[in-house]
Amino acid sequence: MSRIMGCRGIAILPEEMSKERFEWLEKWASDPADIIKTVGSESNVKEIYDKCAELRADDTNVILNQFCEFGNVHAHYKVTGRALGHVFEHLNEESDGGLNLFAFTSATGSAGTLSAGDRLKDDYGARIACVESQECPTLLNNGFGAHNIQGIGDKHVPFIHNAMNTDYVVGISDAATDSLEYIFTHEEGRRYLTERMGVPEDVVAALPSFGYSGIANILAAVKLAKYHDLGPDQVIMTIATDGSSLYKSDRAMILEKRFGGRFDMVSAASAFGEHMRGCTTDHFQELSHKDKERIFNLGYYTWVEQQGVSVEDFVARKTQKFWNGLRPQVDEWDEMIREFNADVKADPE
Repeated sequence: MSRIMGCRGIAILPEEMSKERFEWLEKWASDPADIIKTVGSESNVKEIYDKCAELRADDTNVILNQFCEFGNVHAHYKVTGRALGHVFEHLNEESDGGLNLFAFTSATGSAGTLSAGDRLKDDYGARIACVESQECPTLLNNGFGAHNIQGIGDKHVPFIHNAMNTDYVVGISDAATDSLEYIFTHEEGRRYLTERMGVPEDVVAALPSFGYSGIANILAAVKLAKYHDLGPDQVIMTIATDGSSLYKSDRAMILEKRFGGRFDMVSAASAFGEHMRGCTTDHFQELSHKDKERIFNLGYYTWVEQQGVSVEDFVARKTQKFWNGLRPQVDEWDEMIREFNADVKADPE
């Protein structure tokens, strides 16, 4: 029996995302029309949902919305969370077992990566810090706005965000992520780090692995460490969710907007001092039970009022029993994949 899928993939993202993101997608798209640009910036998520609803009206389309697909949660819980656990175990072994996995930080995004924190909490008792832009403080104070920390999403609470399991919300400014990304990739900035700050050259060489959201994750870890006055035996884990190669076309804008059109070692020292060495615990909240309920309830307006989810299905996600009950789905899916692969191998035509 033939199992050829023969389907096209369509990507939907805001028109103000970086040029490099669209160029990357163009390499995969069979037709330029399969890349749909919705109005606005990273903060304009509802416009993406509206386009999804429009496409769903055609029965031949299958919509995979990363903000509400539980497969997103499963992949990060089972794979990303497990991988981070292996990294911690390796570090702990090198330290003769003296480390404590204190927390995990990650930008909200679709909330998929946050579920790696759920795994680390289950396995090691780690706390979970959710990161968002200061310019659009949705979880901190039900705020709104626009920003340039691409890849993190906001102005809503994803359906797959296990909000009642989140321990902190941390706001990071796009002025910080813009400026540090520029320092990490510019010759003068890298020279400042090696010559004036004494950062090892191999570390500086690795810094372009961090783009805007990756830098936001690191800054959130710094804020969390300062908030709790953590020591060298307490570990905060995070993840490089993007790289600087996605934002080369932004650098002319950043040079003008953040550095007044001129960048040298003095500029690098000033920006690094402000945004990294001067990182403080402002725009930071340790969540009480009531705070978690506020964030959970905020999702009602997106999912029930706008997207038509039933109140019962929405409220069911409030308990950890619900999330724990989802875990066995992965084993069922794995078995279905094995059966699919066996069918294809038996009848490749």
